Amino acid sequence: MSRRQFTAPTRGSSEPPDDTGCTVLHVDMDAFYASASLISRPDLRGKPVIIGGASGRSVVLSATYEARAFGVTSAMPMARAQRLCPQAVIIEPDHRRYAAISEAVMATFTTITDSVEPLSLDEAFLDVSGAVRRLGRPTQIAEQLRDTIADEQGITCSVGVAATKFVAKLASNLAKPDGLIVVPRDEVVAFLHQLPVGAIWGVGDKTEEHLHRLGLRSVADLAHTPV
Repeated sequence: MSRRQFTAPTRGSSEPPDDTGCTVLHVDMDAFYASASLISRPDLRGKPVIIGGASGRSVVLSATYEARAFGVTSAMPMARAQRLCPQAVIIEPDHRRYAAISEAVMATFTTITDSVEPLSLDEAFLDVSGAVRRLGRPTQIAEQLRDTIADEQGITCSVGVAATKFVAKLASNLAKPDGLIVVPRDEVVAFLHQLPVGAIWGVGDKTEEHLHRLGLRSVADLAHTPV
């Protein structure tokens, strides 16, 4: 199935996705450290930027999507990142700024619901079941959050809307960057089966490589394999 089947339509559409019972939101800031660093450097938006120490011995904290296109990833040695993307601008981390923005984002979450489960500075689960009557359907709440964070903090986020944390997190990962995916309850199996095994929360590179050697490349392959 195509991604569009699970993606909330453009604002103003008369046919919103069926989010009945999908009261779990996973909200994840897009390239958080890089995006936060560029708030004071708008001239660098749309360009390859790497966040980390300038020393070749340091590691990459984050990178813009333009730098990631060259293969730069978080935790990569800076020397390697600079070889992959020599034109990238290097910016030193500003942890105070990251903490302040994270605190503000989490405060925004609590205006929606008291049921907020932070996973890190830049992501959290929200249970919005108690907010639906007050604020509208889960998809509307997700859109409101995205707009508020963009307007107040100057960064974007991606949101997965589903009935469970596991599926909501997978959906937000697929929605990146700056997207929203709703997985209706009756479409969960179809949504999961289309994903590569590496998309499963908790499956690392080595496990993915092992599964590939066994000929298992999608969640559907895994589901149809006898135990």
